[in-house]
Amino acid sequence: MFNDKSPYTIRFEDIDDVRHYFVSFIDGENRFCEIEVPRSVFIEIHNSKKNIRNLTRSDERHVENSELSDEALYSRSLNYQRSVEDFVFDIELSNALREAIDTLPEIQKRRFIMYYDFGHTYEQIAESEGSSFQAVGKSVLLAEEKIKTFLKNRVEK
Repeated sequence: MFNDKSPYTIRFEDIDDVRHYFVSFIDGENRFCEIEVPRSVFIEIHNSKKNIRNLTRSDERHVENSELSDEALYSRSLNYQRSVEDFVFDIELSNALREAIDTLPEIQKRRFIMYYDFGHTYEQIAESEGSSFQAVGKSVLLAEEKIKTFLKNRVEK
């Protein structure tokens, strides 16, 4: 009922078709107390609690909750420039991968793209195609093997 963040609670109760408002708290001698307050006081306390809660949530949204070391902060602050060689290598690798995917049979290509590019599961792909989970899994694994072989042969040339 009580915690460190809120030393009191508020509530209302309808008694004989009349609404009564109460504030409960634990006093300095650790005794439970509850007093009836006017509606205006109840509304002010209620609004105050909402404002405090909203401010706390706002603060929490702007605080990073991960443990960051000096090294992690330092690495985040640096903006590493990629070399031209790295940039060209990435483009060539991407082109080779696209070329390898284009050599796949249509079904394997579609399933491979749905799995890797769109993040669908084997079950989702199977359901959308009206096939079995095992068939989709085998198809994606075969596509992976064909792509690996294609890229390996291309590197060896």
